[in-house]
This record gives sequence, structure tokens and C-alpha cells, in this order.
Amino acid sequence: SKDGDVGAFKRRRATELKHGRVSMLACMGYIVPEYFKFPGYLAPKADLAFADVPNGLAAISKVPEAGWCQWFAFVGALETNIFASDASRDPGDYANAGRLGLPFADGIDDPEKRKRSLNAELANGRLAMMAITGMFFQDGLTGSAWGDWALYTDSPLRAFENELGVQAPVGFWDPVGLSKDGNVETFKRRRATEIKHGRISMLATMGYITPEVTGKFPGYLSPSTELKFADIPNGLAAISKVPAAGWAQIIAYAFFVEFSSNNFGWLDTTGNFDFSGKLVNAANAKGDSRAPGDVGWKPPLLATDDAELKKKRLNAEIANGRLAMMAIIGMFFQDGLTGSAWGDWALYTDSPLRAFENELGIQAPVGFFDPLGMSKDGDVGAFKRRRATELKHGRVSMLACMGYIVPEYFKFPGYLAPKADLAFADVPNGLAAISKVPEAGWCQWFAFVGALETNIFASDASRDPGDYANAGRLGLPFADGIDDPEKRKRGLNAELANGRLAMMA
Repeated sequence: SKDGDVGAFKRRRATELKHGRVSMLACMGYIVPEYFKFPGYLAPKADLAFADVPNGLAAISKVPEAGWCQWFAFVGALETNIFASDASRDPGDYANAGRLGLPFADGIDDPEKRKRSLNAELANGRLAMMAITGMFFQDGLTGSAWGDWALYTDSPLRAFENELGVQAPVGFWDPVGLSKDGNVETFKRRRATEIKHGRISMLATMGYITPEVTGKFPGYLSPSTELKFADIPNGLAAISKVPAAGWAQIIAYAFFVEFSSNNFGWLDTTGNFDFSGKLVNAANAKGDSRAPGDVGWKPPLLATDDAELKKKRLNAEIANGRLAMMAIIGMFFQDGLTGSAWGDWALYTDSPLRAFENELGIQAPVGFFDPLGMSKDGDVGAFKRRRATELKHGRVSMLACMGYIVPEYFKFPGYLAPKADLAFADVPNGLAAISKVPEAGWCQWFAFVGALETNIFASDASRDPGDYANAGRLGLPFADGIDDPEKRKRGLNAELANGRLAMMA
């Protein structure tokens, strides 16, 4: 409606009202048959009783051809006669219709009550349009007018909705749709991978925390290289201390765990190596029947035969593993950026943001706020230029806001431009005032602003942004400054905050 076309607006509003009225009737048509159906026959010739007509979309299949003809004839009669468009009346208001558009019904004479009822009708019609669309989708997917999920047997998600890890508050959560094809083998493979990553991440997280809290083992980690446990730093820095033989041991152990978890047999019953692969194939067949993450090992104090308790613990393991995957990634980033396993910000000396974290305008609750990363290059000159620009815009905006407000309550007496016979009282408030400014006035403005920019507010790299030798508080020319450093900082922070608010205002 941004083009302001009244005719188009009325046409759309009339259409909205019709759709809303039809949708309200349709919603009632879904609900009422659940509680009541007429006795007798809908089509005696076709031996079709009202009781034989199903509720919802399935009812369409029961309508005989003559019924469809009656519908079209009835709707056509309404549209071309009773609900015929009349440009002289309000949208949805018809000469031969009353409340809710019912033919030949009484209208509402009280204007205030009529307006309230029409607003309610519009709101209810909009709600009904959403409701009937939802009913159609539920009915189409489940075959039931009320969308019983148990009836949606074709959903590919049904295969996994009762799997472990489906927990409140999100339930079955697959925003990328990885399991929408319903492939059980793929789901199991991904679930096994998730559990492995979760277990490793839980161990890794503990590996970050434990040396900080409980200390380190006494003695030597590698006697041949005289490497003590105490010499191993915490976090990512420990990687540099691992000798080549240590890496070989780590990789060999990881392979052993992986193959063992897949039940790959290495020795037959006589102690000979399984060169034929029969044990491997048998182990694979046996492994297929196991749940993802079940590697055939029952850890003491954690394993249980109680089905309900086992489910609870396995759900807890998945949830904790997911949390640990997020936690260890955060620790890696903190460690990599700060050199500390706990991410002490004071140690992140290479951050380009450190140059500005103590600047004016860094205020609660957001602190240093630079969502576009304009200062991430750490260019102090560019930062100062932008800060000076921000201060100027803020000061101009504060004056502009006052310029909008004050003329509502007070205007100078006399003439703004005597030669043009233009009094202050003749200048409208707001943007309309621009049309009243004579050419000479524009020239004065540009000359005044130019004089301020090139003289009083001239840039000086040796001074703070917005601080000028010939200006004081709020940037006023030749005004006094603030000598108390703490009071000055508080005043400048307040000016920045108020200026930002004024730019929005």
C-alpha cells in the first residue's frame, strides 16, 4: 500500500474480509462435525447419508457432481448479486448484507460499536486463515482433521523420534535435515560418530581441567629424553613437548581402540592370526546388531541391566558429550588466542581490539561493541577519525533534536529575513522548514559550517578525538573545558552516549 492507491487498498481489504469470512466458516466446518452431524441423507439418489461423509479434506471425495454444480451456482449468485462490489461503500460492506456479511441480516447502527465489531471480524478472520491452513496441512499429512501425529506413518523422522538423544526442550532436532531420508544405517553411523566425538571431548575437557586443579604426576614421562610430567605445559602447548615415539604410541593406541570397538578379531581360538578375514566378517555381522556407541565394554559403576536407568545414563552421556564438544572447541580458541588454557584476556596482547578497549564510549552493558569489525585492523588513526566523526554527528544530532522540540513551545519574535518578509512564526517545524530557507540563508549556513570545520574544529592528531584547542564542553567554541580528569571522562562518556541516542532519535 506504499503507493497510496485507495482503490487497490479497498479491493485488497474486501478480498481479505471475504477470505476471512470463508475461513471462519471453514474452521467451524472442521470442528462441528466432530460433535454433530445432521440425520438423514445428503444425496438421497446417491444413497449418501450425512453420517457417511468423513470430516476434513476426505469429504471432498464424497461430493457428487451435482453438489459441485450447486456450490458454483450458489457462490456465483452471491458474488454477482448480494456481494457485488460497490465503490461508494466501505470494503466488505454490502447493501444486501449485514453482520459478518450474512445476506439480508441487520447491520450495526452505532458507529463506535460497528468499528469495534469490524476490527474484531478482521482479527478473527486473519486468525481463521492461519488456522484453516494449519488444519489443511495436518489433514493432508496425517489423514485426520486434527492431525494426530501417530497417523503420520510416512514421515521419515518416525524412524528416529524415539532414539537416544531426543531430549527436551528441542525434542528431535535436525535443522539441516540430515536424517530426512530415513536411512537407518546412515543414522547409526552418524550417532556412533557423535558418541565417539563426545567421549573424546569429555576426556579432552578433563585433560584441560585436571592438571590445573590436581597437579601433575611425579617422575618422568619420557626418561630417555629426561622429560618430566611437570615439564609438560597445559593446553595446546603440550603438543610441542610430545616426542616422536610418543606420537607413534598415541596413533597405535587409537588404531587399537578403533579396531577393537568394531570387534575386529585378531587371533582365532588357537592363537593364530586371522589372515582369512573370517573373524573380521563374523565380528562385523555381530556388530551390526549393537546400538551405536556400544563397543562391548561395560565400565564398572556405570553399566547397568536396568533398562530405564540405562536409557537415562546413555541420554546423559550424549548430552554431556555434546556440551563437551562445544566446551573443548571454546578452550582451543581461548588457548590459541591467549596462550593460556583458561583464556585470560589480559594475555591476548596481539588482539587488534586491545588498542581501543579502554577508549571512551566503552560502556556497559555491551562493552567494546564493533559488530562490523571496522576496528579489527588496529589502525589507531582510522579509529580516531571515526570517533571524531561520531562525536560531530552526535553533537549535531543533539542540536537537531532540540531544534525539533523547542519550536513546538517557543519561536523568536520578529523576522528571520526582513527583506523576504519572512517572520520566525512563518517557518514550519521539521523538514518543511527547509523550503522556507532563502538562498542567502543556505550560503550563510555553508560559510558558517566551513569556518567551524577549517578553524575552530580543525583536526589535530596530537589531541583526543573531539577535543579542539579553541572549543570546550560539548564542542562549544571558546567555552571552558573540564580540568578534573575523572569528571571529564564521565562527561565525555555521557556526551557520546547522548549523541548516539540523539542520532537514533
